[in-house]
Amino acid sequence: MAPKVEDDWSDSDDDQEQLDVETSVLLGLPDGPVDSVDDLRDVAVSRMGGHPAFLTSPEPDVSSSQCKNCSNPMELLVQIWCPFEDSPMDRALYVWACARGECQKKDGSVRAWRSLRYNAEYAKKLEAKLEKRRKQEEARKAAEKAKEASKVNPFKISGSYSATSSFGLGTQVFGGENANPFSGQPSAAETNKDDDDDEDREYESESDSEESLVTALASASLEDSPWPAMPAYKPMYLNTTAEYLPPPPKTKVPPGAKIVDLDRDDGKDKDKNMTWLSEAYENSMEVDHVFERFMTRVGYEGKQCVRYDLGGTPLPFSHDKTFDRLFPLLTGPPVPVTKGDFMVQTSPKCVYSPSAVPNCPRCGGERTFECQLMPNLINILKDGEDDGKEAGKKSTEEERQKEVERALKSQNAKGRRGMEWGTVMVFSCKNDCCPEKKSNWAEELVMVQWDE
Repeated sequence: MAPKVEDDWSDSDDDQEQLDVETSVLLGLPDGPVDSVDDLRDVAVSRMGGHPAFLTSPEPDVSSSQCKNCSNPMELLVQIWCPFEDSPMDRALYVWACARGECQKKDGSVRAWRSLRYNAEYAKKLEAKLEKRRKQEEARKAAEKAKEASKVNPFKISGSYSATSSFGLGTQVFGGENANPFSGQPSAAETNKDDDDDEDREYESESDSEESLVTALASASLEDSPWPAMPAYKPMYLNTTAEYLPPPPKTKVPPGAKIVDLDRDDGKDKDKNMTWLSEAYENSMEVDHVFERFMTRVGYEGKQCVRYDLGGTPLPFSHDKTFDRLFPLLTGPPVPVTKGDFMVQTSPKCVYSPSAVPNCPRCGGERTFECQLMPNLINILKDGEDDGKEAGKKSTEEERQKEVERALKSQNAKGRRGMEWGTVMVFSCKNDCCPEKKSNWAEELVMVQWDE
């Protein structure tokens, strides 16, 4: 559970050092090469590089990985096991990118796809769980209604008895934790553990789901698949950890003063204890505050390759056209200072607007931010390329200097390779719609901020 920051606003200089605060973001970190053949074939093992493992058979067509500019097959950047909470569908996300120099900074050179598979065993468990939640919610509402009635007439025995007998029900009916999108578990049944009985049923459901999943994977003939012939980086495990950030500095305010966070997005900010991490950005043309903030945030865990925050706010790389689209300028009315005699115009802010993301073209539903790829991923994949070096081995200073010289000499050459994006943001359909019942394979929206 995330540590909390106490709002004591003490005047003492001897305050105990505050603990770091956990955010809603899960960070994907490199965790060594994937050497196990079983893990390479297991769709529930999240990875960087390598060839994709699929949920369904027959497999998707290899055209899914083709660059829309050069029409050549692209390398897989990441594959993430990420079932939605309270969904009966097993789910995986795939992102491909073209490394050819002439395709950089062009639309269609980075593509993301989503794969679904109906999990019948978990669907039964989910139906029972939702029914339990419904009954708990009804009990909670009945208890609240009885409590309100007792306030109106405190001497009414039936109202007092009803409220007492229902005490405590439904206080945490939605207390389950979100699914870990990077976990190497073969079933969506690992999410939302309510109690011991549910854990027992979950174990049974997981076993059944694992068996059915293995059967589905086994039915896909690797010998007949064209995917192993596609270009690929060396596969690396994608491990997960929660993001922790230092708490914001305490502000000393006079007694009775009201603290108003002008950056807060109507109270919807997930990280309520961290006002400095709100979604607003200063609008300044002199300094790229967006890039500075990006570097500061990433600096707390420099190894991160993926940021996963379903329904959260993307971390923009720089102030460019994509930023202006996702973070439109928000201006407010002047703020009165004293009796309306003076007015102070607050600085314009750029605030994340989910409505700026186009709707799903298949079902017409809203899209939501799901994850983004970070610049360190480029370094990890490059270090892992099959060029005679060991996977993950760092280049020496002399080798890096030679690589820079070669890159400068070949800037105008058509054959040069290297990805030049700053971050890749993936937005998925909220409905997790199934375009085709047979394949359950759909392309999702990608927004790229390039490294200028």
